[in-house]
Amino acid sequence: MTRPASGLDLSLGDLCSATAFGWALRTFRNRAGRDGEPLLRQEGTFASLVLVGDATLALTSDGIGTKVEVAERTGTYHTLGWDLVAMVVDDLVALGVEPTNLTNILDVDTLDLGVVDALMRGLHDAAIAARVAVVGGEIAELGTRIGGWGPGMHFNWCATALGILPSGQPPLDGRAVRPGDALVALESPGLRSNGFSLARRVLSARHGEDWHLAPFEDGASWGEALLVPSRIYAPLVVDALTEGVPLHGVAHITGGGLPDKLGRVLKPNRLGALLDDLPPVPPVFARLVELGPVPSRQAWHLWNMGTGMVLVVPPDHASALCERAAAAGCPARVAGRIRESSGIEIQRDSEVLTYGD
Repeated sequence: MTRPASGLDLSLGDLCSATAFGWALRTFRNRAGRDGEPLLRQEGTFASLVLVGDATLALTSDGIGTKVEVAERTGTYHTLGWDLVAMVVDDLVALGVEPTNLTNILDVDTLDLGVVDALMRGLHDAAIAARVAVVGGEIAELGTRIGGWGPGMHFNWCATALGILPSGQPPLDGRAVRPGDALVALESPGLRSNGFSLARRVLSARHGEDWHLAPFEDGASWGEALLVPSRIYAPLVVDALTEGVPLHGVAHITGGGLPDKLGRVLKPNRLGALLDDLPPVPPVFARLVELGPVPSRQAWHLWNMGTGMVLVVPPDHASALCERAAAAGCPARVAGRIRESSGIEIQRDSEVLTYGD
């Protein structure tokens, strides 16, 4: 088997995830008919729903992966909290859930108070933006079990977020999506917190060990370009739902790109999507594709390519939703539509990429 240029075997990752979910599914019966009973039994949802009394709660966990290395290389740590918060709260809101609380775990080799303070300051600022309370956490010193780049404190950082599904509102699990629905793309200025293994491989091959110091554009280095913090979309989506915008589905575009993450929303009704007016590809992606070179098909399947979230809405609500997003500081556009034929088609200039059936 030829290993993909990203260094990641996506099919093996999918198989491992399916294996893990299979074992987890066997535990669902432990809470059957009791508080904490799981409500979603399909693999691949953005979060998990559980019933507690009359309330439907949601949980999800994620981390910021190897973006940590970029912070180690640049000495800039305070933006990583935005990535951590975005990864979990935007997964919750993809089910129509309002994020409320967050806990985190910071695994380190050795402690550095200044780094910890910068990380937690960023977490605080991102939590304020996301309207969530950080209610717990742990800092675990694991010595040589944790590694990283250069001297100083090395770490892995993950979080679990909790949210609540508003009473009477069904989860946005894709079943409401209909042919003809509009696809509103919310722009992402950078990689968010996914696809760094391939980005680092491309840049080290071109610029060597100190790739983070190489110039990118407008006086910025490649390290600075890759460290752009993740935009948090959850408050925008929560407010839209609260005010009655009839969202039919939400896809949080992270690892796997549009084909995988939008594919989750399309799967329940076996629908497809045409994306023929996506936001412009930000320079950071365009340059990485050029330097690789990275085939377009792979790039769109690993990176968000400038779209951090897709909202599915009836076409007569799409323009107003774009205006709402822009007013909230998030540029958006109607990027395509849902269609009956399965599969996802991405049209860019003269290039057409198809994924799925």
